[in-house]
Amino acid sequence: MKIDHFTPIEIVLEEIGRRLAVTRKAQSLSQQELAAAAGIGVATLRRIEGGNDGNMGSWIKVLRALGMIAAVEGLLPEEFRSPMADAKASRKRKPTQRKKAPRDNGPWGGEAP
Repeated sequence: MKIDHFTPIEIVLEEIGRRLAVTRKAQSLSQQELAAAAGIGVATLRRIEGGNDGNMGSWIKVLRALGMIAAVEGLLPEEFRSPMADAKASRKRKPTQRKKAPRDNGPWGGEAP
């Protein structure tokens, strides 16, 4: 399921909980094993996987235990860069310089022989 701006919070929580469970299972971890590795209670992990609101600290511990803490960087990067702002800044930094065409003094170029 794709999550977007219009997805209700409850559905987002259910979806990321489902994704967490899929990731845990893909790493061949039981809920008990992951909870122990993360330093959280099994009940907390069950609530998170069930789509109930978990606190951010628990999420960070779970991501760290799964070796996925870098996912936080993708979620909220330290520096947000807008492609439109980059394009505008680029235009301001690099003024376009037009090269003058070489003067052609060919047979009809205007100079008398």
